[in-house]
Amino acid sequence: MKRKKFLLNEKDIPQAWYNVISDMKHKPSPLIHPSTKQPLEVEDLSPLFSKAASEQELNTTERWIEIPDEVRDMYRIWRPTPLVRAEGLEKFLDTPAHIYFKNESVSPVGSHKLNSAIAQAYYCKKEGVTNITTETGAGQWGAALSLAAKHFGLELAVYMVKISYNQKPYRRSIMQTYGAEVISSPSMSTKAGRKIITDNPTYQGSLGTAISEAVELAMSTPNCKYVLGSVLNHVALHQTVIGLEAEKQMEMAGEYPDVVIACFGGGSNFSGIAFPFLRHKLNGERPETRFVAAEPASCPKLTRGVFQYDFGDEAGYTPLIPMYTLGHNFCPANIHAGGLRYHGGGAIISQLKRDDYIEAVDIQQLDTFKAATLFARCEGIIPAPESSHAIAAAIDEALKCKVTGEKKTILFNLSGHGLIDMTAYDRYFANDLTNYEVTPEDIAKTTKDLEKIL
Repeated sequence: MKRKKFLLNEKDIPQAWYNVISDMKHKPSPLIHPSTKQPLEVEDLSPLFSKAASEQELNTTERWIEIPDEVRDMYRIWRPTPLVRAEGLEKFLDTPAHIYFKNESVSPVGSHKLNSAIAQAYYCKKEGVTNITTETGAGQWGAALSLAAKHFGLELAVYMVKISYNQKPYRRSIMQTYGAEVISSPSMSTKAGRKIITDNPTYQGSLGTAISEAVELAMSTPNCKYVLGSVLNHVALHQTVIGLEAEKQMEMAGEYPDVVIACFGGGSNFSGIAFPFLRHKLNGERPETRFVAAEPASCPKLTRGVFQYDFGDEAGYTPLIPMYTLGHNFCPANIHAGGLRYHGGGAIISQLKRDDYIEAVDIQQLDTFKAATLFARCEGIIPAPESSHAIAAAIDEALKCKVTGEKKTILFNLSGHGLIDMTAYDRYFANDLTNYEVTPEDIAKTTKDLEKIL
């Protein structure tokens, strides 16, 4: 399968991350302290996060944040990642569209998550932290942070959503191989976990639950910080290396994307591919470019959620975040795209959607596996279930071009491979997967009691 690949050199690894908030006309509303209801300051966040991450989280003015040399040194292990023209897929679809994908699956852990894991582990180590905690859905983030923690000599405890802990044992094994402790969430090791198990003994977990447990452990353990893999602004910032590289590679290809697509859970990989291109829309240079976030129909916060302040976790330990949300008590269906089973959209992306700079689509589980299988047969790469949402959206855009005759350029982010997700593929081929519908009543039930701050 000979494909057009657009490759950069080590010197092309970005020297700074791009802070999209600096260019936004309407800045996101501030994070709110859950007790005082006042906007958070760095001093409020730094007991939980590293001070550097806390400062980046609240930085609304600096456009470029320098990437530390030690972080760039680790990026060199696999960055820059390839940009690939999906000619096999184009040919099969018989579309006039040109389809490109940024292949983040070539990282040592098989996903984009390492871009932020290295940065956050570095900042913790620099500040003298010895222990870190986190949550993980499908295990991509947990695997990435496990490697980063080992490199910087940090002890790591990962709360892995129970359904994924059981569905994806090899991701658990990867984390353990790198030296992390992996706990099925909800667990009996935290107050939050014990309460959830007591209230619902058969509960299969959610990212909101796992976050609660990780935050609780971090706040009760000396010299320990919490490290987050998505949703918050500093995580989105670190991921912009993806789009900054892709900009140069699209120039090499002699094209500019008409549509930029990524799957959407909390926003880390969508931010990474989209924000660098979005700055040209924000400043009026490329107003016609569309940005599409592809989320699961079973967890449709951007397409069907309410815009309101909500907690980032189930127990209510985190700051209140202004975002499109299904409610922090929302229990997502047990789909195999575990990394997308999150109730909220994050402040930056929610504000951008509210201002119509980005759009969102929701996609059924069976449609994502159909798209994934087609992509694998055309391009030779088996994608993760999360990335398959972006592939399905890209195929839909390409088929629209087939009908209209438009020669659009489509760019999507292949944020991870699916080589450790074959159980899900087995179930798909056995016709053992189903779609899940979220009713208006479901959403009303979990959002009706949100405090009306906005």
